[in-house]
Amino acid sequence: MKISDVLTLLEAMAPLAYAEDFDNVGLLVGNQNNEANGVLVCHDALENVIDEAIAKNCNLIVCFHPIVFTGLKKITGKNYVERVVIKAIKNDIAIYAVHTALDNHQNGVNKIFCDALGLINTQILVPKKDFIKKLVTYTIAENADQIRTALCNAGAGTIGNYDQCSFNSEGFSTYKGNHNSTPAIGNKGELTITNEIKIEVIFEKHLEKAILKALFENHVYEEVAYEIYDLKNSHQNIGLGMVGDLPTPKNERDFLVFVKDKMQANGIRHSVFLNKEVKRIAVLGGAGSFAIKNAIQAGADVFLTADLKYHNFYEAENQLLLADIGHFESERYTKNYIVDYLTKKMPNFAIILSEENTNPVKYL
Repeated sequence: MKISDVLTLLEAMAPLAYAEDFDNVGLLVGNQNNEANGVLVCHDALENVIDEAIAKNCNLIVCFHPIVFTGLKKITGKNYVERVVIKAIKNDIAIYAVHTALDNHQNGVNKIFCDALGLINTQILVPKKDFIKKLVTYTIAENADQIRTALCNAGAGTIGNYDQCSFNSEGFSTYKGNHNSTPAIGNKGELTITNEIKIEVIFEKHLEKAILKALFENHVYEEVAYEIYDLKNSHQNIGLGMVGDLPTPKNERDFLVFVKDKMQANGIRHSVFLNKEVKRIAVLGGAGSFAIKNAIQAGADVFLTADLKYHNFYEAENQLLLADIGHFESERYTKNYIVDYLTKKMPNFAIILSEENTNPVKYL
């Protein structure tokens, strides 16, 4: 098995197209064509994790946070990032990061967060925008089923819990081919009028190349007429954060004690208690201050996230309980999820959960 085979599985788990534009995900260091010896899964690919990979004969590290986040102009070992890159290259170890590609997945970081707390009726808190496109094409009735099937097999026509979704309408088309044409219907040099089916399907933007390939390979016309539109619709199954319900309401203090235990948090910073029972809970693993308004709009009683600044707590506006449980703590089960996923996909291959604690924040 090559490293690239493992990367294919990882991209199926968390498509890189789901990542935020600011992020740096995918293969950061190493040659994907090398044979894979073993996979070490961690939260942060630090030097001690590289040492652990060497000791355990793993030449692929899958990390949540990208160790290389911004551009490196020099690699001299002057800081922890450069030292990791040097040691990884020297020991022929590849590093692959998932980060916001898994953050935005409906079964990713925030679903894992929700599941740890036993939340039900979960849905995306901040649906991803500018991610959906629509294809419109035209063909004869005899070709319509073949095209619809091919487009859906390529990933088009999925809306929430439904697939093979399309809109179809009937009309007629006109065309006249020149002397170089080879029309499937009619004759060159003659005006042809034929009945056609207009097919409309939506798709995630990163699938455009595969969608067009399916269209061209299955269309009967010499010249394929089609249009692609960018849609303003938010993608309800891709995005940051989640909101869900507790099966049984709790008072605020008991709930935070419950969270502290479940997420193994050493401390929780929170806004003023509102002295009410809480049931609807919003979560966003990692830094989530930007989504406070989204949590309020979603009707959440509590918003659990991390990296809140002093003034962020004012933004609760006495409308919900705002709680910072710690960055690492809010994402702590992500690496376990990746290990479980890869183990199911490759049951006879070495998939190892890192034993190194890479949380840089300590408490007295």
